[in-house]
Amino acid sequence: MPIQQTSRGHPKALHLKDRLGLRHLVGESPSFLAAVEKIPLVARCEASVLLFGETGTGKELVARAIHYLSPRAKKPFIAVNCGAIPTELVENELFGHERSAYTGAATPQTGVVQEAEGGTLLLDEVDSLPLLAQVKLLRFLQEKEFRPLGSSRTRRADVRVLAAANTDLETAVREGRMRQDLYYRLNVIPLRLPPLRERREDIPPLARHFLRKHAGERRPPTLSPGALDILLGYDWPGNVRELEHVLERAVVLAPDEELLCERHVMLPHAPGRTAAVPAAESFRDAKARAVTEFEESYLRKLLLAHGGNISGAARAAGKNRRALWELIRKHGIDPRSFRRTRPFHL
Repeated sequence: MPIQQTSRGHPKALHLKDRLGLRHLVGESPSFLAAVEKIPLVARCEASVLLFGETGTGKELVARAIHYLSPRAKKPFIAVNCGAIPTELVENELFGHERSAYTGAATPQTGVVQEAEGGTLLLDEVDSLPLLAQVKLLRFLQEKEFRPLGSSRTRRADVRVLAAANTDLETAVREGRMRQDLYYRLNVIPLRLPPLRERREDIPPLARHFLRKHAGERRPPTLSPGALDILLGYDWPGNVRELEHVLERAVVLAPDEELLCERHVMLPHAPGRTAAVPAAESFRDAKARAVTEFEESYLRKLLLAHGGNISGAARAAGKNRRALWELIRKHGIDPRSFRRTRPFHL
C-alpha cells in the first residue's frame, strides 16, 4: 500500500508558524524552525541581513517573508541576481542612467535601487559584484545616496537591502573578491538556511506540498514506500529546488495515483540505481566502483532506518560498531543528518 498523504504536521511547528504568520514556509525540523523563528524579529528592524546557504535552500523565499512581515510590506520587493548581470552593466542595473550617459542611451533608465523606493531590495550572489560596484553599493548602504550614470546630481532612496550568498564570503574577502568593509556592512544579522540533507525530516512534508502544487486540478499522486526511501536517501545537492523539480517531473510522468520509485522518481545518483559502465573502464575499476556505490547506498539506508544511531545500525548490520563507524567516515556520511525525534509520515 502506498503511504497516504495527510495534512498533519508537527503541532509545535504548526503553532509556531501560525503565530508568526509563516505557515507557507514548509518544514518542521529544529534547524529550519530556528531560522523561521528569527524572521519576525529581523523583519521589525532596519538592519542589513545576510542570508547564506547553499543553492536552492530558499533564501529568496525567506527574504520575501522578511519583507512582507516588515513595515515596508506595502512597498516593492525586488530581487536581483548579481551573478547574472554582465560586469559592464552592473552599475547601470543598480543605479540607472541619464539620457546620453553612454552611446546608445537615448532615454533615461531607472535602476533597481530607485525602483525599490520605500521597500526591500534583495541582492542575491552579492559576492559576484565587481569591486567598483561594491564601492558604490557601500556608499549607498552608509549614506542612502547614489548617483545614476551620467548624472551630476546625487539622489536619495529609502531602501532596505538584504544580501544573499551561497559561498563563504569570508573566503571571498581573503581572496580579494569582496571588500571587507562591505562584508561587515552587509553581515549585521547573519541568517543561515540549512541544506536539505541536514533536515531530512522535512522531505515528506515538502514532498506533499510539491505534489499538491504541481498536480493542478487532478488528484495529487501519492508516494510509494520505495519512492520515499529514494527521496530520503539522496543528499540533494540542489536542495529544496532540486526536490521540487524532481517531483514536478514525477507528477508529469505518473499516470496513476502512486509514484513508483524506479519509474517516476528519477535522480542523478539515486540509491540502488546502477550507473552505466564507461567503455574504457577496467574490470577491477568497475568492481571497485560498484562496491563503493553499494557500500554508500547500504549505509545511507541503514542509518535512515535507525535514525542515525550507530549502535543500532551496527547490530542490524552484524558488524562491530567501530568497524561500521570507520566505514561511515570513509564515505563522508554524517550520521547526525539521519537523526529524527519522531517517525516520518506522509
